[in-house]
Amino acid sequence: MTAKRKAAEESPLPHRSLGAPRMTKNPGRYVTQGGVTIDCEVSDLPDSRRSLDQLITRLDSERGCIFESSYEFPGRYARWTMGFVNPPLVIEASGRTFEILALNERGALLLPAVYEALQSSASLREVQIEAGTRILGEVRPVDAHFAEEERSRQNSIFSLIRSLRDFFHCEHEPMLGLYGAFGYDLTFQFEPVTLSQQRDGKQRDLVLYLPDELLVIDIHTKAAWRLLYEFTVQGRSSTNLPRVGSSISYIPKSADEVPARRDHRAGQFAEKVQMAKEEFKVGNLFEVVLSQTFIEPCPDNPSVVFSRLRLRNPSPYGFLINLGATEYLVGASPEMFVRVEKDNKGWRCETCPISGTIKRGRDALEDAENIRTILSDKKEESELTMCTDVDRNDKSRICRAGSVTVIGRRQIEMYSRVIHTVDHVEGYLRSGFDAMDAFLCHTWAVTVTGAPKAWAIQFVEDHEESPRNWYGGAVGMIGFDGGLNTGLTLRTVHVSGGVARVRAGATLLFDSEPSAEEAETELKASAMRDAVLRPDTPPTTSVIMRPPSSNANEHRVLLVDHQDSFVHTLANYLRQTGAQVTTLRAGFPTSEVKRLDPTLAVLSPGPGCPRDFNLSGTIELMMQNRVPIFGVCLGLQGIVEHFGGELGVLAYPQHGKPGQVSLTSEAGVIFDGMPKHFQVGRYHSLYSLKSKHPPELSITAETNDGIIMGIQHTSLPLAAVQFHPESILTRSDLGLQMLINAVSDLHY
Repeated sequence: MTAKRKAAEESPLPHRSLGAPRMTKNPGRYVTQGGVTIDCEVSDLPDSRRSLDQLITRLDSERGCIFESSYEFPGRYARWTMGFVNPPLVIEASGRTFEILALNERGALLLPAVYEALQSSASLREVQIEAGTRILGEVRPVDAHFAEEERSRQNSIFSLIRSLRDFFHCEHEPMLGLYGAFGYDLTFQFEPVTLSQQRDGKQRDLVLYLPDELLVIDIHTKAAWRLLYEFTVQGRSSTNLPRVGSSISYIPKSADEVPARRDHRAGQFAEKVQMAKEEFKVGNLFEVVLSQTFIEPCPDNPSVVFSRLRLRNPSPYGFLINLGATEYLVGASPEMFVRVEKDNKGWRCETCPISGTIKRGRDALEDAENIRTILSDKKEESELTMCTDVDRNDKSRICRAGSVTVIGRRQIEMYSRVIHTVDHVEGYLRSGFDAMDAFLCHTWAVTVTGAPKAWAIQFVEDHEESPRNWYGGAVGMIGFDGGLNTGLTLRTVHVSGGVARVRAGATLLFDSEPSAEEAETELKASAMRDAVLRPDTPPTTSVIMRPPSSNANEHRVLLVDHQDSFVHTLANYLRQTGAQVTTLRAGFPTSEVKRLDPTLAVLSPGPGCPRDFNLSGTIELMMQNRVPIFGVCLGLQGIVEHFGGELGVLAYPQHGKPGQVSLTSEAGVIFDGMPKHFQVGRYHSLYSLKSKHPPELSITAETNDGIIMGIQHTSLPLAAVQFHPESILTRSDLGLQMLINAVSDLHY
């Protein structure tokens, strides 16, 4: 036993697991509530990476699951991996009918005892066992009248799940349970609606596996172990029975065999947003989540798609599930559905509603700006507020009075392509309610349906172009200890028959802009489609509009340092253009110009005023030697004074301040290929007075209040900017592009 796992076993279990798999408290022998004797053996995995890679690959052809949280958030998510192949039993349901199938001899051993246990359930009928390999049955109809507090206790396919959980129940076994996927249509067993869409007769609403072998990895501590379970029931043991199953290889379809690429034509989703707005106007709905499906050929194995998602889109609910019948779910969901676990206060039910989305920035600064934007957006705030109020209502049906609490409000979660605002809500279950009640009362989350929930679900059924199938449902596990950990089926690739389907939705309000909502669904789907279609490529470090020079001797930059605190960052940017850069402190011997033979002189920022550094003398020296000049901040001020202009003092100094710059009609070469408006970093008190500005210096950029931000000489290769292109407040690719233009395009 490794020291890491020994420490994990000996230390007291935390009250909250953050979703991570927990060590089996008492590995060895125990008896379940239904009388099944279980022997659990735990062993360390010395080469966990190899074992995990093998497991992922086997899921292309063998039934099973892998679940992974590769996203960490304090008090919410830990990082872990667990999975299995060739489970002994699978539970499948379509509507109110179900089948429990033995997938090998080990499953056939369990089936007679499971059949006997189900016979006593008052919620099931016509339960029969066939050939000792499968159990068939259906759920009885719902009672005509009942109190709303008892809705989650009415007959549904979850009555079957409850019976199985009770049969295998053992409060000291945190890992054994039912693992798999829950389809969207299960909500109709909790909240019936009028169905208007045509369903595929082969569509399954639930696929859950009972494993007998689990691979578990704690990503944080690097500890890894394998759990092996043996079952003894009715005097027979699974010991020595092989852990095997059928194998069906994945076969992709070609692009020619996939003519339709989405279930909405372009613009059709936006039209439906407008329909929803009419419902909002008259109060029929407060918000609704509509979705559309994108369809692509899936040339690579599902395991390859999963591996790409693990790398490109880390998430708290990553998964690869081989559902059988050449059907797979590959996902990287950002959103918890429901988690239930016991702590020192009782059975805690928690959710993390997500609503509010904005794209990731090009860098950390743009991320920060986008975060400010979304947090100040009242429409996005309203979306999340309504989602959380509905979520609190779902919990209040089954939780103790006063225990339903918002413990996190509009918190930021950042993913590969989007930024979300997230709330965190908890409540403690009342006596008489369990994890199944918590699951059912939240079906499905308001973040994938809307509010009022029943009317929103009906609107979705009436207006979407195709059934949701697995989208908007959940994946995860139902523990035999009474716990539950599930994530919403979002950011998911549904692979069936060699074709990949990616569904994405948008939360709509009366304030929604139709075309923007359609674009949001396309953005959300992009990472999944990318994982299907684009192989892994080496990462790039920056995005620039024009390539830098590959010849360091072609461009030689003399950077004149005016005792500035940012000069070496400016030099770093200049070197990224491909130029050879030499930095000399102002006052250097004039002979250095002849020796270095620069193709460009860059006049750095600095404190004070131009005459403190005899900038006019430096400019004259460069002009005599026919060296082009690019000035930054103080450099611009020196050029203005050299040509007879005058400087003023700002009423409010701009030191470390962002500023919006707009290009003029005479933008010049420095701003070639740049957007018309952009943000820059400002560090200056002096500026060129327009009334005294030299006529031979064209104004190429200015602020909204008319402060000159860029100049270029009308006939000489001299240009300058009054801001810092190297500042973090200036978008890095734009700052670099200005310097590429200066190095390449300023010449005699």
